[in-house]
Amino acid sequence: MAGALEVLDAGRPISFSFEEMMKYHGPGSPGGVAHAFKVMERGFAALSPDGPPDRREIRLETAFGGPGARDGFEAVTRAVTGDRFAVDASLARPERGRTRERFVFNLSYGERTATLLLREGYVTEEFIDLARAPQLSDEEKARLEQLKAEMAERVMASAADEVYEIE
Repeated sequence: MAGALEVLDAGRPISFSFEEMMKYHGPGSPGGVAHAFKVMERGFAALSPDGPPDRREIRLETAFGGPGARDGFEAVTRAVTGDRFAVDASLARPERGRTRERFVFNLSYGERTATLLLREGYVTEEFIDLARAPQLSDEEKARLEQLKAEMAERVMASAADEVYEIE
């Protein structure tokens, strides 16, 4: 498992582990929280290489509207509350395939911006099918919960640069 994400708040360093982000979000979407963690881990290193970024100066736009990712970003950056977070479907990249098209994150800090794109192998077709289904049976709901947990484990077990590339 990864360590922690560090940001500054009023000049003071604070850190957030994946487990702490999950406590904020709740049990619903561990995969989304894991993706948010890896996006920030990779993005912060690229956008603020000399030290932790100021959490209230981070902006994020994404095509991914999942509640786990939103809550993960909010816990660390307060971007939702600060109106610095937006879900924009036009950012989707259909040419990347169904399993990656919405996993596009434009992360900005100061004058710097990085676009992070999910690499192959972290989201399955079965997950996409179930997550986008209008109705699920009890068996399908249970399977989706299992797939969410497996995705979170897969994402968190990998280095951030293995999960997300920077365009």
